[in-house]
Amino acid sequence: MQFNFSFLTFNSLGLTPIVIFNTIVGLLYFFAFFYQTVYFFKALFHKGLVSYPVAERKRRFAFVIAAHNEEAVIGNLVRSIKAQNYPAELIDIYVVADACTDDTAGEAERAGAIVWERNDLARKGKSWVLDYAFDRIATELPGYYDDFIIFDADNLLSPDYVSIMNDAFEQGFLALTSYRNSKNFDSSWVSAANAIWFLREARYLNSPRTLMGTSCAISGSGWGVDGRLVEAMHGWDFHTLTEDIQFSTFCATNGIRIGFAPAEFFDEQPITMRESWVQRLRWTKGFYQIFFSYVGDLFNGMGKGRFSSYDMFMTIAPGMFITLASVLINAVYLVLGWLSHGYLATPNELRACVGSLFMVFAMMYATFFIVALTTTISEYSHIHAKRSAIIKNLFTFPIFMYTYIPITVQALFQKVEWVPTKHTVATTLDDVVGTQPEDASA
Repeated sequence: MQFNFSFLTFNSLGLTPIVIFNTIVGLLYFFAFFYQTVYFFKALFHKGLVSYPVAERKRRFAFVIAAHNEEAVIGNLVRSIKAQNYPAELIDIYVVADACTDDTAGEAERAGAIVWERNDLARKGKSWVLDYAFDRIATELPGYYDDFIIFDADNLLSPDYVSIMNDAFEQGFLALTSYRNSKNFDSSWVSAANAIWFLREARYLNSPRTLMGTSCAISGSGWGVDGRLVEAMHGWDFHTLTEDIQFSTFCATNGIRIGFAPAEFFDEQPITMRESWVQRLRWTKGFYQIFFSYVGDLFNGMGKGRFSSYDMFMTIAPGMFITLASVLINAVYLVLGWLSHGYLATPNELRACVGSLFMVFAMMYATFFIVALTTTISEYSHIHAKRSAIIKNLFTFPIFMYTYIPITVQALFQKVEWVPTKHTVATTLDDVVGTQPEDASA
């Protein structure tokens, strides 16, 4: 009798089972990701990105670049490194031509790099190239370099990149990530969406992380690691599909703080949805690998009061499944309730289901529209693209983010292997920064 009274009371308040479920999901999302809202406002009200005083000491750097059939772009990257406003004698560039069938090695050597050719078809991928390069450098030149900086062959560096990284490393960081911009923002709506995501990552995640004293996450390219850390780890032992996030998780669980340096570089983004889908499928599968391998270590780190462990847990946890579960449960409840002709669900509950489904996608669209809008406004001077592409991206970016829902499911069941991304945007730094929003009408 008491149960019936309570049940009727909940219904009279409009708290039907589906409403209670959706409320719990909403609260779960709010409390899980509220800290990113704190990051957002920290970045929003801080004048610009984190900055560092000019360091007196000049560190010695080794650039390590993994290149597989990259003859179209590798030369421009090496030349942008050679053009740094930093003492040239303190920079060496190592290009590992990995199982190449083109003239990558020749292009890199003519541009001024030290080139090593590697042909290990059993251990393919960037992580194995890093392991090879670090091991060889440690054997031939032990303790010679203060820091290693990792780039992909398609990247380009701003002239002050190394100077800013030097200033940041002198603050005591053992690892650094940097400001990842795009050299082909307006190639397509897909490249624009990818570009704005990485700009948001720099401004609204990594910069406030550093400002607030917690640890960042490295992302693909444009990151550095102290030579002592590499030697202490005896090379590079991170070989999942997303070795960058694996390293970030390792740092979070071991109390190693990754800092952010506002050193700008330019990356080539996928142009077609197919290319982006394949790339993000690999990332998502890699996140699963890391989640199941490190979840215990992350909880242990959280138990020791390391907020960076919680941050990385939320980064790699399949949070999209909560959204997917909400959509499926509401949809199933709606169908079964409608078929039951009022037995399982009242008309009000069915309307609540329809409203919930609409709100899930509407809130996702609104959230990602705000992400795109705030990032575009704050980083506008860094976006080198036609104004029309910048404006259009505000509305297409949320649609791009919707595609993570099927990718999340596909990655759970499909075997995914590392596949090299073909790079074709062979531009120089002058070509990229010469394109400003005001150069073209909307």
